[in-house]
Amino acid sequence: MRTMLLLIPLLALPACESPAPFPQGELVDLTHPFDAETIYWPTASGFTKTTDFEGYTDAGYYYAAYSFCTAEHGGTHLDAPVHFAEGRQATDEIPLDRLMGPAVVVDVTAQAAADRDYRVTVADFEAWEARHGRLPDGVIVLLRTGFGQYWPDRVRYMGTDARGPEAVADLHFPGLHPEAAAWLVENRSVHAVGIDTPSIDYGQSKLFETHQTLFAENIPAFENVANLDRLPETGAYVIALPMKIRGGSGGPLRIVAIVPAG
Repeated sequence: MRTMLLLIPLLALPACESPAPFPQGELVDLTHPFDAETIYWPTASGFTKTTDFEGYTDAGYYYAAYSFCTAEHGGTHLDAPVHFAEGRQATDEIPLDRLMGPAVVVDVTAQAAADRDYRVTVADFEAWEARHGRLPDGVIVLLRTGFGQYWPDRVRYMGTDARGPEAVADLHFPGLHPEAAAWLVENRSVHAVGIDTPSIDYGQSKLFETHQTLFAENIPAFENVANLDRLPETGAYVIALPMKIRGGSGGPLRIVAIVPAG
């Protein structure tokens, strides 16, 4: 009888549900390395790495440790909504489900090759949808301008290698048009937007309206994304995890994609 009393609660437990299968495919690193060549906004300090210890200890074993210093916004990084929208989510407050999921690539390399100041338009999204169907809800939208091929040449990538506030006027690179950002907010349900340039607003922007529009709706951005030429227009799965900086306006980002075979 004692045995039966022990078994009955076990038999009453519900069957465990099988976990959802993790996406399978080729892993593609979408992150530029952080080093002395990493590109930052002209007004931001660059990446520095110093050696705390490197070599053999008195005990005879090898040991290496370093310190680094970096601005939040440089290299492949996250822009948290609070960066341009008061009271919106900081880096540590963004739900994880907004930072990972199915992704699409909107390719405007031809337009950007003809115009360094090109801004992705509503028509570009409509053309993508004409080929692939409506942008899925909860998707991560990645904008491929082709400028990733210029990394880390600052002049070709962002228009200037000058530093300081005066250099901002010489920035020339593509971005997302504010009207297209508003169209995404009003007509589609996207989880994040990424781009292979220094900013989701184009280089000559003065008001950063695209940032303001997306961030007001708690839609984060990924900037300086690498290797978008290795992703298909549909089918990839993206994981974009930033350094978890409490109250941060952004942070270094390790972003990878899983591309299904075939």
